[in-house]
Amino acid sequence: MSQSSQVPPGEFAKSMQGEVARCLEQVMESVNEAPDGAWISGSEEKVRDIVAAMRQRVYEKAVQRRIDAAEAAFPPSAAPDDGQAAGG
Repeated sequence: MSQSSQVPPGEFAKSMQGEVARCLEQVMESVNEAPDGAWISGSEEKVRDIVAAMRQRVYEKAVQRRIDAAEAAFPPSAAPDDGQAAGG
């Protein structure tokens, strides 16, 4: 793939800042909600699930951004020259 179909990492990171911040808030909320004396056992599974879902969203969005960039790198196809006027 050409360089023109690549997405600048900093641009992608900036576009994900809101989601990453919300994920980290959810992690801290989960740990805060765990009972005293059981912070790890009371939050570990929930935090693992939150981070796993975030990992999946990040990867899906990264791949989609690369697809979008690759599609944008190709010029639109020309209309077929079949001798007929458009719309008829």
